[in-house]
Amino acid sequence: MLEINPGLIIWTIITFVIVVLVLGKFAWKPMINALQAREKNIYDALRHAEEAKKEAERVLAENKAALAKANEETARLIREGRELAEQLKNEILAKANDNAKNVLSQAQEAIQREKEAALLQLRNEVADLAVIAAEKILDESLDDPKQKKIVDKVLQQLPKN
Repeated sequence: MLEINPGLIIWTIITFVIVVLVLGKFAWKPMINALQAREKNIYDALRHAEEAKKEAERVLAENKAALAKANEETARLIREGRELAEQLKNEILAKANDNAKNVLSQAQEAIQREKEAALLQLRNEVADLAVIAAEKILDESLDDPKQKKIVDKVLQQLPKN
């Protein structure tokens, strides 16, 4: 059944030690070096990823700040545009009102001048008619100074309107 063979045990141990030494020299050192290099690469990649993440966060914060600033600038420009439009509207309305007042004032002055001219013409015609009527009544001709005196007297008796 099971027997212990000391020669086989010694050769097995010697073979095992040789295999371990050969593997240690040719396989384990390169495998350990490869694992260490891979560990270093993974560490470097993680470090670069962390730096890239921090950089991305910084750029994102800068972009958010720039966007907020652009929004504020846009709001300010819109507000200034509205204020300018309101100011221009008020100026245009004020000018239109002033022009309307000037036109109305000039029209009233022209009406007053025309009214005074018509009244003066009417008075002159009334005076001429009065002189003609007086001549017919008196059946005589009046000389200029006498005529002027009578006209002035009649004009003073006329109402002012």
